[in-house]
Order: sequence, then structure tokens, then C-alpha cells
Amino acid sequence: MAIAEMRKLNLIAMSYDKDELLNALHRAKAVEVTLAPKEKDVEREETETLRARLSSVEASLASLLSTVESAEKQKDSGEKTDLKAVVEVSYSEFMSSKEKRTETEAVIDKINALTDEKILLKNELQKVEREEKATAIYKSLTASFSSFSDTEKTRVRLGTVALSQKDKLFAELEGCELCAFEEISSDSENCLFFTATHKCSASETDGVLAAFGFTACPYSGSATGSELHRSTLVKIDEIKTKILENERTVYAMKEYIRPLKVYSDYLAFTLEKAQIAEGLEETERTFSLQAYLPKEAVETVETELRRVSEAVYFEITEPTEEDEPPTLLKNNSVVGSFEPITNMYSAPNYREFDPNAVMGFFYSLFMGFIIGDMGYGLLMAIFGGLIWWKGRRNPTGLSRLSGAFAFGGIFAVLWGALFNSFFGFAIFGKANTVMPDPQTGRCTFVGIQVPSVLVISLVVGISQLLVGYICKAVQCWRRGQILDGVFDGVVWALFSVGIALAIVGLVEETNLPVLGTVGGVIAGVSLLLAILTAGRHEKFFGKFTKGFGAAYGVINYASDILSYARLYGLMLSGAVIASIVSTYGGGFIVSGNIGLAVLGVVLLLVGHGFNLVMNLLGAYIHDARLQYVEFYGRFFEGEGELFKPLGSGSRYIRIKS
Repeated sequence: MAIAEMRKLNLIAMSYDKDELLNALHRAKAVEVTLAPKEKDVEREETETLRARLSSVEASLASLLSTVESAEKQKDSGEKTDLKAVVEVSYSEFMSSKEKRTETEAVIDKINALTDEKILLKNELQKVEREEKATAIYKSLTASFSSFSDTEKTRVRLGTVALSQKDKLFAELEGCELCAFEEISSDSENCLFFTATHKCSASETDGVLAAFGFTACPYSGSATGSELHRSTLVKIDEIKTKILENERTVYAMKEYIRPLKVYSDYLAFTLEKAQIAEGLEETERTFSLQAYLPKEAVETVETELRRVSEAVYFEITEPTEEDEPPTLLKNNSVVGSFEPITNMYSAPNYREFDPNAVMGFFYSLFMGFIIGDMGYGLLMAIFGGLIWWKGRRNPTGLSRLSGAFAFGGIFAVLWGALFNSFFGFAIFGKANTVMPDPQTGRCTFVGIQVPSVLVISLVVGISQLLVGYICKAVQCWRRGQILDGVFDGVVWALFSVGIALAIVGLVEETNLPVLGTVGGVIAGVSLLLAILTAGRHEKFFGKFTKGFGAAYGVINYASDILSYARLYGLMLSGAVIASIVSTYGGGFIVSGNIGLAVLGVVLLLVGHGFNLVMNLLGAYIHDARLQYVEFYGRFFEGEGELFKPLGSGSRYIRIKS
């Protein structure tokens, strides 16, 4: 569990070997090519073309996957396609995508054409559906639209009005001179009717219609309203049939999912090579390249390069102090689950040690403390562990985070046993509790009654600060800075030991006042030593200011300790909710009333589910904050760049070894 030792590759070769050499570095799976920043962000035509082609392939693949997923969801039974599965291919199969380009591009063109056709059909369907909705009010009209035309002396109006305005409108029309009207049909929103008015009084009728929002019929001709509406329904069925046929045609192409995934990642690799080629130093006939690789991959890389050509010169050396190699973390799957938590803050730089193992322990310890319940811990361990185990071969962000929750669940079971809590129930009996009750437990600290679990959370926090200073010392010693490790690390670690002992000794219930004295002496001596040595690298006035800064740092140290009080606060809120849910839910179940018993079961499931989710959210956020601010603030430098070997950005495939 460490950061891999890196080597630097410097290579000069003929330009005509460039592509094959980049393929060789890709085949080695262990080389990250470094490029100088571009002065102008202008891509070559080749790169732009590749990017456009890759975008087209990904769009086609996404359309195919979406159609297959939708079709298989509608099936009641049958074998389902694992659309998210990572495809395993040999290196030769991966590189043969170049020879299969014509065939694959034909498939892509067909999928794109079908996708465009489907978009047009859906747009047309929306248009016809709007038309169907508009003609629905006329479906009971059996007379042709032309029947409602004006005559020599009569003006006829066919149309609709809002149903809420119908009665008022009809009342007004009854008062109009030489006007007749009749309701034809109504729906939930509108009323269809017509009026017939002598032309001498038509203006009066038209004014009344306009005042009530009358909408004239937009249709004409010999067709009836029922025929028109029926024709729209026929069109809808025809379009839906075409869409279904389109989807069936696309679904029948699901056999191309694998080759399209391979081709997509091949294009992505080709694009990456083109981008690298743009940033290389070149002459008329040669090019030079710099890269980093892990020490254990040196032999493999040398072998791959020599397989390409004899006309290539390269040397592999140790990085200099001026170099900034990328960071390659070498952790097992357990510690690897906590890497995203650190990387979310900042990846460790190449020249410090990997903190994930130590951080992962405290992260799990604190998460378990916050959850503090055996039942919740078992759920976290089981479900988080299953997701983590399923994704162990191809870890994702979700699977790693689930792993972190699973290990936190294990600690939650242990803390839950100490606090005697199983979904809020004291299953060992209230008298058989190792730890004090989070809600009622009190102790006397310097004459003041304080929550006992609060004191425990502060002591646990001090233990992490202590380890943080030890990590600081180790980091200094690895760099040969012996005195810095002692005075900036060990001394402050001893100060932390003294503070922890003093806190325990000042709790009257421990009956160990000697610990308070011993802890105070250790803390005082170590603090004095820290003040006297803080300015050892400074001159004159700088020694004083550094010493004063060390003394003032005690205030920051105290605030850091108080930050761990959030462990108690989060744990207490979860414990209270769990206790309330279990008390009421359990009471309903044993009441003897079937209805209340069912309500009690529902309350237990919903209440504990909600409490667990909220506790996990709080634990995830606040636990991470304690690592970033209080723990990493002691020694962690960060600002590293994670090692990304050439071709490692594959989305859909994994090349077999």
C-alpha cells in the first residue's frame, strides 16, 4: 500500500515509426506520455475529423443501447442483455477495428438513418396527436362542414366556446334578434354549437360571440367531423406502427453492440494518439517523446519498443527533483475503496506517502461511531459489500463508495454492540451496556456535567490528530528531515497524548486523577519544546514569531478537537430517532390490534429506512470533512496528478492481458 516508484522515458525515433511506437506504449498498458502546454488551442484537421467521427459513433451506440433497453423492459420474460457490461477483447481484436472500419461505419450509418427516421416519425406523431385533440370535439358531428356555410340571407357560425361560458353565452344569444343556435356536443373543456342569424342582425350576434371567446371551426369541405377525427386516429395508428417497425429493426441490430463498443474505444484511442502527436517535438524526419512509467514496467516497455524498430533511441532514468511524476496508487481492493474520498479532495503527490490506508481506518471508525447501531451496520455491510464485491474486477465510483460504506458498516456493528443498540432496541438489556447511553449518560468533567459520549468522541478525535502528527514525522523522515520529523511531528504527537490523558484524568468517574497530572506535564513539556524549536530554521526575530505562532497554534488545536464533537451530535440524532421509531413501532406491534400491528411494521420499515439514509448522508459528508480539515491538515500535501497510461480512458472495453 504505497505510491509506485516511477521512471522517466526519453525517446527519439523516426517520424514514420510514430504510430507503431505509440501502439507499443499502449500495448504495455503502463506509460503516460507527457506533453508541454500548447500555445494555441488549435486542432489539426485530422483531430477534428476523429472527434466528429467518435461523436457520431457514440451517438449511434447510445441510440442502439437505448432502444434495446426499452424493448427488453417491455418484455415480460426472456433473457436480458447486460448493456452496461464491459467487453473483454484481445489486443489483436481491438486493433483489428481499423480493418473493420468500412463494415462498422455502414452499421453506424444505418443506425443513424433509423434514428433520424424515428425522430421525424415522433415529430409527425406529436403533430397528428395535437390535431386529434383539436378534432375530438367534432367527432359527433355527422353533417359535413360545408353544411354550415352562409346562405343568401343567413350567416352561419360553427365553432366552440369554453364550457364555463356556455350558459352565459346562450343566454345572450337568446336576446339577439333573428338568431337561432343549437348545441351539438360538449367535452370536459369546450362546447360545440352553431348559430344561424339573418344578415341584417349578424353583426350583433358576431359581437356577442367575440365577447365570450368564440372559436370558429377551422375546417371546411365535404368531410364530416366524425370522418375527420377518425382519419386522425388512423394516422396515429399508422405512425405508431412505423415507429414500432423502426424500433424492431434497430433492436434486431443488437448483435452489433459489442463491435460498436470496441470501435468506439478504438476511435477514442486513435484520437488520443492524434492529440499526443500534435504536442510532440518534431523535426523534418524525427520526433521526441517524454513519458512516465512504473519501475516494475520498465522491462515490458523496453521489450515492446524494441519490437517496433531498431531505429529508435530511448533511455529510462529516475525522475529528477525538478520533475513532477504522476501518482500511481498501489492498494488492495479494501484500501482502494477509500481512494476516491482522498482524490475528491486532492490526489497525493508523487513524493509523499499514500495516506489512504490510515485515512480509511479512521473514516470507517468514525462512520461506524456516527451510525452506532448493529442493525444499521449489518444493512450497510451486506448491501454495500454486495455492490463492492460485484464491481471488484472493474471498480467504479459507486462500487468503491459502497465498499467504504460496507467497511463503515462493520465498525457500526462493533460500536452498536458497545452501545447495545439494534435498530434502537437494547437487545442485551439496559443494564448490560459497555458504553454509556448516548442520550442519558453523563460524567463530571472539571465539575461540570457533560454527555459521556461527547467526551469519548473528543478522545477518539485526539487519537486521529496524534496519528496525523506521526504521519507528519514519517513523511519528514522519508525525506531525510530527521529533526523536522521529531519537532514538527513527534513533539506534537506527545502533546496529543498528554491532552488525551488529561481529559481522561479530569473525568471524575474514572477515579484516575493521576492521569490528569501526567497528561498535563506531558502536554506542557511538549508544548514548550515545540515553541522553542519552531523557529529553528529562522533568524533573529523570525525565531520569536515562529515560537509565538506555535503557542497560538494551541488555540487552533483546541478548535480542531471540538470539531470532533460533530461525531457525538450526528450519532445522538440518529440514536434518538431510532429509539423513537422502535418504541412506537414495537408498541403498535404488540398492542394486539391487527391494524396497529400493520402500522407498526410500516413505521419500523419507513422510519428506520429514512433514519439510515439521513445518517449515511451526514456521516459521508461530515466524516470526509474531518479527514480533509483536521487529519490531512497535519501532514497531507496533495496536488498530485493521477497516473493515466496511454489508452486507459476506455469506456466500454477491457483489453485482456
